[in-house]
Order: sequence, then structure tokens, then C-alpha cells
Amino acid sequence: MTRTFRREEAALTGSDASESIDLETLLIGIDAGCLPVFERLIEADRIPTIERLCSEGVSAPLESQIPPWTPSAWPSVYTGVNPGKHGVVGFVGYDGYDWHVTSNDDVHEHPLWSLLDRHDRSSVVVNAPVTHPPDEFDGAVLPGFLGPEDPTCHPEGLLDDVRDAIGEYRVYPRYTRDDDSLADDAKIDEYLNLIRMRGEAFRYLTAHFEPDFGFVQFQKTDTVFHEFEGNEEYVERVYEGTDAQIEAILEACDPDRVFIVSDHGMGPYDGYEFRINEFLRDEGYLESTTGGKGMPSWTPMRRRLREGEEAETWEPGTVARAASVAARFGLTARRIRAVLERVGMAELATKYAPGGVTRTANEQVDFAKSEAYVRARTELGVRINLEGRDPQGIVRQDAYEQLREDLIRRLQAVETPDGEPLFETVAPREQYFHGNEIDETVDIVTIPADFEHGLSEQLGDGDYFAPAEPWNHKLDGVFVAAGEGIDEDAPLERAHLFDVAPTIMAAMGLPYSDRMDGSVVPVVDPVEPTTYPAYDDQSTERRRETDDSVTDRLADLGYMN
Repeated sequence: MTRTFRREEAALTGSDASESIDLETLLIGIDAGCLPVFERLIEADRIPTIERLCSEGVSAPLESQIPPWTPSAWPSVYTGVNPGKHGVVGFVGYDGYDWHVTSNDDVHEHPLWSLLDRHDRSSVVVNAPVTHPPDEFDGAVLPGFLGPEDPTCHPEGLLDDVRDAIGEYRVYPRYTRDDDSLADDAKIDEYLNLIRMRGEAFRYLTAHFEPDFGFVQFQKTDTVFHEFEGNEEYVERVYEGTDAQIEAILEACDPDRVFIVSDHGMGPYDGYEFRINEFLRDEGYLESTTGGKGMPSWTPMRRRLREGEEAETWEPGTVARAASVAARFGLTARRIRAVLERVGMAELATKYAPGGVTRTANEQVDFAKSEAYVRARTELGVRINLEGRDPQGIVRQDAYEQLREDLIRRLQAVETPDGEPLFETVAPREQYFHGNEIDETVDIVTIPADFEHGLSEQLGDGDYFAPAEPWNHKLDGVFVAAGEGIDEDAPLERAHLFDVAPTIMAAMGLPYSDRMDGSVVPVVDPVEPTTYPAYDDQSTERRRETDDSVTDRLADLGYMN
């Protein structure tokens, strides 16, 4: 039974703030956290709390999954299964060739807090990605990234209570990533404000729900690398602020044991960006168009989510559609923008050739007419337009395997301008994904060599290569465990993302699900798995109706062009 959250009981008093909560298990998520970043910050004496947890407990690299990006990897953390089972592959989900912002409706496996609920253990979850709209369970959830600015919470009315208690609470910063009116220092101040909100909200909710399990996630530890290209001063400030909130949480909650995990690592990229759809077009597998809504992009999503709107998809507006028509006659937004910028009118270029217009006015993949294409660079793979699976599939079922083998060979042969292999791995999806949701994934997995290169889904005038983003995701994140029941002397070389959920269940003395793909990390006593009821997919009932105003506001990460 879900606890009822009463407003009169939720008033934050001085005595409540000073009392210890005695939390059993605390999971701290640090997006993009990894040992190389930790080690530099520890040497600079910026993260003393994280340093103490690492030294008093056990720490090791945490191997991420494929693809190692936020919206797919965090559901893998808290469900313990691969994307072929839980169904989330990227920042957007697909309905045929159309797409919607990824949400909890796309996650088709039980999260940790639902399994704990079956054992009469309660949970508080703050800022976990892809948890909107929330599940019902014993406890509370305040959704984070990919939800709207004013997300539906569990229990109903929770967000208002949090804001009444601690003041302002927001999911996203006040500014958009392309806003040049705000100085960089002021943007970092906004980062620190968001980090503070996470900590205060978590302490407030744990004080009043008194849960057995708590999960709080910090996102800006990732974004600071993307937006500010790894600027050391800004990275130090963001991690220092995160460390201070962790210290305050430990003091207030007094957890018996603590886990720190990340969804992936972060590091410099010294290679190239590869426009893989341009390559597929030249190889004869892909057709393009200047009509339609184009490829998924954060540009038409990010602003409206910040404004609190919840619709799931995006349609081009009047200006974008007009630009699409103009593009058929050679007047593309890219050309307009390039001319304006060349004569020193960059602001005018932004105004009259903004990202949403640019997407529809430039060449885009014609999904229905293509044999193979990349939907989004963060999926790390190629999708085949398969008959019987895709709405207008043109690749026959009996031709699928041969086409896939041909594509794999051609992609394996791609070399960088330096004559080095671009890809470390090009492989059938079955090597990385399995489960009932495997058709949501790509057909061919493409992993850049040493994660030194990036991919782009954009078409680009015949050019395959461009400079890569200077900082981006690496495969190894971090795993830290400390406290009661943790074997601090256990030899641990590394763990895997899928191991987090079963390890937390075992640490709490509970059987994990036999559907989980991971195992118990040998820093806690092992337990036997058990069978839990199959996930009951209610997403079709819960999914909100499409509203054209939704998606112009999906986070300020710029993962998709």
C-alpha cells in the first residue's frame, strides 16, 4: 500500500531537519562519474566526501552498456536488464518512423523500488532519469531528466509540497544552451543551484517518508563537460557542489550503506565525427528528402519541456514547413545561415535559421524509402527498414541476414582520414541485446574505436568526417560501495552496469529478479534470484495524447544535432 502524503505532515520544521533519518541503503547516481575524473578532483581536494567513501569502502570501474548514454543506461541501472528487455534505446522512442520523447512509459521492466515494494520496503527517488510519469509504489518519486519541468510526481501533489518546503525546485536550468546573454560563470551558478535543489528535496522527502531505500541522481556532472568542453574550473565547481550535497545527505540520512554509481564515464575525444548516414547514402542504402519533420533533435524539444509541457512529439510549425518547401528549390536553412554568419550577422542567423527550422529545411533521411539508416547517433547503430516490422519496410525478411552481413563488412572497412579503423566493433545486435523489446533496438551495433570518435546522423554534402566533440562518453563509469555489510577487502577489478540492481537487492537481504542480466558484485553476501511477476505494460493507457507543443524543450545536452 502506498503511503499517503499529507501536506500538514510535510511542513519542514527545525526539529525535522536536525533529526537523523537512519536510511538503510542509499544509492547516489553521478552522471558520467568515473575514476579518472574522481582522481583528478581528489588530488585537487575538491571532493572530500566522495574520496572518503572510496577510501573507506570499495571502488572500481563500472562497465557501461551499449549504448552508454543517459536515457538508456539509467533504466538499465535500476532494472538490472539490457535495453532489449527494458526497451529504452535513446532519447526518443519510435512509433514506426515517427518518434516521441522517451519516458517511463517506454520502460518495460520493474525498477528497484517496485521490487522492494513487494518486500514491504519503501523508497524515495529524486531526479532519476526516465521516471516520468511515475509508477505507484510505497514511497515517493520526483522525476528528473527527460520529464517536463513540472513533472507528475508520486504521490500526487508531491511537487507542490516540495516547493512549499524548500522553495524553488526545477528539473532544468532557466536558460537554453544557445543563450549567449548569460555569462558562463552565471550558468555554472545555475548548475550549482540545481544541484542544491536535488540535495534539499531528497533530504526533505526522506525525512518525512522515512524510506528503507533512497536514490538521488545528479545530472550536471555530465552536462558540464558537454556544454563547457571539460573546462577544469567549471568541472571542479560542479563536482565540489555535488560533493557538498552528498555530505549533507549522509549527515541527515545516516545510511547503513552507500553505493555510488554512474551510467558511463567521460573523457576527451581525439578523433572524428563520422556522418554515417552520408556514407550509407553513397553506398546505396539510404534515400533522402527535404520534407517531413526530419530527424529527431533536441532543438525543437528543449524549450517546451523547460516550460513544463508534457506532450510527446513535435511537429514542424509554419516557418519550418515553409523552409522545407524552399529547400526543395535549393534555398536551405544551412545556406541562409552560412551567408548571414559570413557577413557578421550571426544573431540574425540564429533568429531566422534556428535549429528547428534547419532540421526540416535541410536534407533528411527518407525512412520509408531507405533500406538502412541511423535514427540517432546516440543509439550507436544502424536500423534496417524491415518488411513486416517497420510500417513501410522494403527489405524482405529472407534478404535481411544477407543485407546485414554486407553492411557489417562495409562498415568494418571504414577508415578515418588517418588510415585507422573507425570502428572497434561492428556486430549483429544479438551480441548486445536480447529480450522481448529487441525490435526497439538497432540491427547493427557500431562502436567507435576506443570511444575516440563520434557518430552523426546528419547528412552533410558528401563529407563523411568532421572534428569530434572534444569531451564525450567513455565506457567505464564508477562503482563505489561502503558501509554495513560491504566487504572492504574484497578484490574487485570491475563491475557491470547490470550488476547494480541485483547487488542492492542482495545488500538489503532480498532476492533479485531472475530476469536481471547482472549478478551480485562480490562485495556483499550473495543471494539467490527469484521469479517476480511479469511486467504489466500499461503504457498505452497511461501515455498522454500527442500535443504539438511538447518537445521543444528536452534538456540542454545537444546530443542530437
